[in-house]
Amino acid sequence: MKSVRPKKALGQHFLKDLSIAKAIADTVDRFPEYPVLEVGPGMGVLTQFLVPKQRELKVVEIDDESVRYLRDHFPELEDDIIADDFLKMHLDRVFDGRSFVLIGNYPYNISSQIFFKMLDNRDRIPGCTGMIQREVAQRLAAGPGSKTYGILSVLVQAWYDVDYLFTVDEHVFNPPPKVKSAVVSIRRNDVAELGCDEALFKQVVKTTFNQRRKTLRNGIKPIVGADCPLLADPLFDKRPEQLSVSEFVQLTNNVHAYLNSKPKCQTE
Repeated sequence: MKSVRPKKALGQHFLKDLSIAKAIADTVDRFPEYPVLEVGPGMGVLTQFLVPKQRELKVVEIDDESVRYLRDHFPELEDDIIADDFLKMHLDRVFDGRSFVLIGNYPYNISSQIFFKMLDNRDRIPGCTGMIQREVAQRLAAGPGSKTYGILSVLVQAWYDVDYLFTVDEHVFNPPPKVKSAVVSIRRNDVAELGCDEALFKQVVKTTFNQRRKTLRNGIKPIVGADCPLLADPLFDKRPEQLSVSEFVQLTNNVHAYLNSKPKCQTE
């Protein structure tokens, strides 16, 4: 088998530039103490630079054609090639419960889902590096006040520090994507507990950003109702993109206290 045919349904865009591939692979050197799990290796353009690092390495690939290619070209990884869907895997079983670092040229169509799975396994994933669509990278790294600051920004930055490393042009891929790409490095921060109800935090963030053009006063009504006395607070004059992670935590605590008070408002 000489090559693998890129499959649009899997969001595959194979990187051709080996210097960029090496630069991406080298981002795992930021986390030298952990084993590495590569997501979506395809034909192994990153894998070929990860293997010589003498790190404990496993790769997970959903495409049967790519799995066959990897087994033919990386016999040293025979027992470490996982033919599976990363999004459905039980990550506690990959390295026998040990922490590990994620890396990949992540498929554009599931990149956000990959980061949400990372969040669900944040105590096991101290770091994540790799290449994604530039727009997603900008959202990950954006701060309050930015037009790209949104749900993914807040939920990831609550638990991780994000570095936007460099941009990658379209022409270095086969087939070329319609957008630019970017390489990021994401490192677990020191936050052990958010200091609020985490499920409600997610609900508040998602509900308000789903109506990001509205003020918080209007965006939060699906949760607290239209007559909630909290809405008199000047904070609710702001829009969600103006709030930092810590301010969302405080907002969540205020909402939680209200929802558990008596009498409760009727939601619309």
